[in-house]
Amino acid sequence: MTKIIDGKAVAKKVNAQTATAVADLVAQGIQPGIAVIIVGDDAASQIYVRNKNRKATKLGMHSVVRQLPATTTQAELLAIIADYNADESIHGILVQSPLPAQINEPLVTMAIDPKKDVDGFHPSNVGKLLTNFPGNYPVANTPRGIMTMLHEYGVDPAGKTAVVIGRSTIVGKPMAALLTNANATVTIAHSKTADLKAVARTADILVVATGIAHLITGDDIKPGATVIDVGMDRDENGKLVGDVDFESAQGVAGLITPVPGGVGPMTIATLMQTTVELAKWSDVRE
Repeated sequence: MTKIIDGKAVAKKVNAQTATAVADLVAQGIQPGIAVIIVGDDAASQIYVRNKNRKATKLGMHSVVRQLPATTTQAELLAIIADYNADESIHGILVQSPLPAQINEPLVTMAIDPKKDVDGFHPSNVGKLLTNFPGNYPVANTPRGIMTMLHEYGVDPAGKTAVVIGRSTIVGKPMAALLTNANATVTIAHSKTADLKAVARTADILVVATGIAHLITGDDIKPGATVIDVGMDRDENGKLVGDVDFESAQGVAGLITPVPGGVGPMTIATLMQTTVELAKWSDVRE
């Protein structure tokens, strides 16, 4: 029988721990602060940013949302990032994607102080993750949240075969690194993979992050596998669905995340968790 992973419940637990950590830091005179910069009027981005701001404020953090017009230049954005890099009240900086065409996103990522890189996208932090470097540094929040869910549901990656479908720097690559660091044997698959479905069927842990609705069905899943669906897609009726066909996967998978209510809540909860950690580390790192 398939067990559904309740991302909302795990996120609630993480948020409770974060609220306690915030209160402890505030008692020491440190209020964790996050600055979210949004350029333009993308509707989905507005919703994401509003949710992040609401959650940060509820948890007792200092939260700043900087709304910039779509005409903002590269130089103007970099100057604002530099200001937040120098602002001791801000411990985490996030620039919301997508960005307008005149903005060079890699340069924006590089401009953020690695110690304030709450998304974990700076090459310095990515390099530390890939080399399993010891010490404190931020890791991409969606993959980290997935690892938290696996732990909460007693899934130990060590010795297991994991397949990550999707090779983005936001989910796929850091997810593969985290699973590798946890001693799984990892395959990164993607749109160019020969016989993708056969590869998927080898997985004890299957993470699907492609943005293609219902790419994976129950026939593509190893019986008893843990299936993590990162997709947030719309079907022909406008209904929110995942990259995995949930209905056909039930009864085959051992554990599965639903869409919505699976990975999504964990991403924001982990972002808040990372912000607090950056505040905690801010006065002890070189």
